[in-house]
Amino acid sequence: MGRMQPSRIAVAGASGLIGSALVRSLTADGHEVVRLVRRVPRGEGEVRWDPEGGRVDAAGLAGCDVVVNLAGAGIGDRRWTEAYKTRIRCSRVLGTAALAKAVAAMDEPPRVFVNGSAMGYYGETGDRVVDESAPPGDGFLPELCVEWEGAAAPAQEAGVRTVFTRTGLVVARGGGAWGRLFPLFKAGLGGRLGDGRQYWSFIALHDEVAAIRYLIDTEGLSGPFNLTAPTPLTNREITEAMGRVLHRPTVFAVPAPVLRTVLGEMAGDVLGSQRVVPKRLLEAGFTFAFPEIEGALRAVA
Repeated sequence: MGRMQPSRIAVAGASGLIGSALVRSLTADGHEVVRLVRRVPRGEGEVRWDPEGGRVDAAGLAGCDVVVNLAGAGIGDRRWTEAYKTRIRCSRVLGTAALAKAVAAMDEPPRVFVNGSAMGYYGETGDRVVDESAPPGDGFLPELCVEWEGAAAPAQEAGVRTVFTRTGLVVARGGGAWGRLFPLFKAGLGGRLGDGRQYWSFIALHDEVAAIRYLIDTEGLSGPFNLTAPTPLTNREITEAMGRVLHRPTVFAVPAPVLRTVLGEMAGDVLGSQRVVPKRLLEAGFTFAFPEIEGALRAVA
């Protein structure tokens, strides 16, 4: 399938790990990218919005064929205090609601609205393989994801094709889980987390961007899509792959009680097991460039 013709695409969260990579990819292919920013815009390529305040400069979205929302406070950026959990929730739910309402109110709405989500939707799955048909799990992240996706209802009700990207652990140097793991492993301090038997559903940053663009370009695709590589691995298996790629020992292990002391409630996300597969993405015909962990690691190591 060929790429869509150059068009005007709005991106919220354009400065984040995934957003910045997506903007680079779109720009390289000749698309006009409009970035949603919280400050006073510095040029025609920026539109102001206040996600928590529910305000969007809707006039700046005029002519946009696609709106992509990847905005939200970092889930792994700091300890989950009640105040920070509120910030995580508001930045996603209120921001999504504001954009969805703005999109629904447009005289000529975009043909597609892509809204970020996370594999945290499924909660703890243990060894059980889950695809998009699985129900939400229990806890903060599943409840957040349900509310987050639900906030896009105005766009859906207005007839805009709406896609939810339930993203896994993104393999990249510049941020996310691997942004913190690479320095540890390169220093020879890497090792499994807890007993290492928990499943990690990963995706290469390259494939994350390619999948988002595939979902934008392919008419008829809507609803949730798991953006994870086809074969999740255990933390122990990923740790061993990190050691091989970086040529470093992986003899250390971080005990679960230590992680819980350091990370608090967020430790459940790190120690938990999520064996998530991209069933709908594969059925739609998407091909992963880096389906295996070693390839994904070598691409960014």
